[in-house]
Amino acid sequence: GGPVIRNNGFLGEQYDARKEIENWQGNQGVWTIAKPAVIVPGPLGKLKAQLQPGVEVTKIVKPVKITEIKPGLYLADMGQNFAGVARIRLKAAAGTRVVLRYGEEVYKDGSLNGMTSVAGQVKNGNGGPGAPQIAWQEDSYIASGNGMETWNPRFTFHGFRYVEIKGWPGVPQLSDIEGLRMSAAVEQTGKFECSNPMFNQLAENIRWTFLSNLFSVQSDCPAREKFGYGGDMFCTTEAFCYNFDMANFYKKIIQDHEDAQRPLGGITETAPYMGIADAGPGDQSGPLGFQIGFAYAIKQVYDFYGDKRVVEKHYPALQKQIRFLADSAKSNLYDIDLSDHESLDEKPVAFTASCFYLSHVKLMNEFAVILGRKEDAVKYQSMFKEIEAAIIRKFYNPANGVFANGTQSAQFFGLWHNLVNSSAKENAISAMKQAIAKRDHHLSTGIFGTKMLFDVLRSNNLNDLAYQIANQKDYPGWGHMIENGATTLWETWKYSDNTYSHNHPMFGSINEWFYRSLLGINAAAPGFKKIIVKPQPAGDLRFARGSYLSVAGEIKSSWTLEGKVYSLNISIPPNTTAEVWIRSSAGSVVTESGKDVKKIKNIEMLPPADGYTIVRVGSGDYQFKSR
Repeated sequence: GGPVIRNNGFLGEQYDARKEIENWQGNQGVWTIAKPAVIVPGPLGKLKAQLQPGVEVTKIVKPVKITEIKPGLYLADMGQNFAGVARIRLKAAAGTRVVLRYGEEVYKDGSLNGMTSVAGQVKNGNGGPGAPQIAWQEDSYIASGNGMETWNPRFTFHGFRYVEIKGWPGVPQLSDIEGLRMSAAVEQTGKFECSNPMFNQLAENIRWTFLSNLFSVQSDCPAREKFGYGGDMFCTTEAFCYNFDMANFYKKIIQDHEDAQRPLGGITETAPYMGIADAGPGDQSGPLGFQIGFAYAIKQVYDFYGDKRVVEKHYPALQKQIRFLADSAKSNLYDIDLSDHESLDEKPVAFTASCFYLSHVKLMNEFAVILGRKEDAVKYQSMFKEIEAAIIRKFYNPANGVFANGTQSAQFFGLWHNLVNSSAKENAISAMKQAIAKRDHHLSTGIFGTKMLFDVLRSNNLNDLAYQIANQKDYPGWGHMIENGATTLWETWKYSDNTYSHNHPMFGSINEWFYRSLLGINAAAPGFKKIIVKPQPAGDLRFARGSYLSVAGEIKSSWTLEGKVYSLNISIPPNTTAEVWIRSSAGSVVTESGKDVKKIKNIEMLPPADGYTIVRVGSGDYQFKSR
């Protein structure tokens, strides 16, 4: 046998360098000990080229310190939580065994806490026959004794910040170990920074979190589960797309979801299907908020990349799914769901489930319109109206604007799904503000409500409120994670030292807000052929600047607020047009490159709204100024 004694994608790799065979391909001696090859049936299905970019080492992470925690036991702090492996360099006698154990946290005494990254929560012998007592992430290397040896595992990856080192010959130095950060080699498309250092740190933490969870699926965490959950996808698809070119990666995951589709048409909670089916409508399909990840990702690939083929390709599977959902509904409603997962309030289960069902039908109507299927579009439109009416009847109180139980989650769900308009909407917004004030302007939303919160506040011109919520430094919020040393996002608002992952993308939906609200870069047509640039300055922000590399070209947005003077510099790519919203007080003159915009013939004036001067421009660079 070769030097890889054992390998497992979750548990790690054991390697014995004494068993390495020099140049084995050309080594005649190997074949005297080799076993003859056996013909076996090949995998079923079609052999196809991989759609997603390959997994690569994208960064080398150097340890910031190595501590001796007890005689012969060392701990390397890599200074950053990430996904990948450690690479070691050592000189040791043949047979020396070095064991590397990985974790995200340390205990107060400085020793490794690997409990938040234990595979599948297998602890205290609950893993069944053949499973380890505790499913640590652990690699081991047995030295060959041939001078300086360099090794890293090749058949596993871990999620970690700390590496415990046991059995090292002598004292490990900082130069003896390094981290190989790995991820699918997606191209970075977004850049963002602003005058708030906490937001800049958060944007950085989110990038590390997102990359840690891009291997062959968009995973929930790179250590404990590594599963492709549809709910996490629904929350963060747009945030991922602003940061990275996700076109081919999402096409691959969308296909995974279709491949895992249940016989009756339901979509599974994870793709590939892992046997998990929490609070779903039957046939081992996932809960409504996770099933929708499939349809939602298809819509985002269409919106971001203008790719209609993805809608065409998966339309039959979508039809099969919607038939299953319609058959499983009771009087156009649902009463089973995971609801707003990780919310801090009592979850409005039936309400959120019914809203997700409504969303599914709305997406189906949009897909039918995109493909020019008029009969389908009419059918889904009328289904939509019936479900919407049923939801309002059962879950909305017009007297006080309250949806379901009136929590932040409930109000954001109702407003995100546009269940009410005009004067009724004002009531619902007022009830939403009360729910936020009750928590002293901290959020209490889970993964879905948090995504919806920023969308709702952006589209209702309430960005000051979004800023106030986002900027909190204490529990619960992103600032609280950062104040507690987080370098990636936690799975829960509350710190966990035993169970929950510290590298989980789902609360990264706020990153979409950085691009859509603070930079104001939004698509007004598929593939950014038409653009809306509408920065919404808020709080004590003095500037925000960044860019998004769309399929139509790079869109840049940068603004500053100095005293009462607002400057907005933008760059619009060729063959596109943009509607630009410039913050300005009523009656003040807005200039472009020093000239009154009303007197520039290539700039079209649109009616002002909400404290903005609005203009339409073609491609090029523009410098707007207003008071």
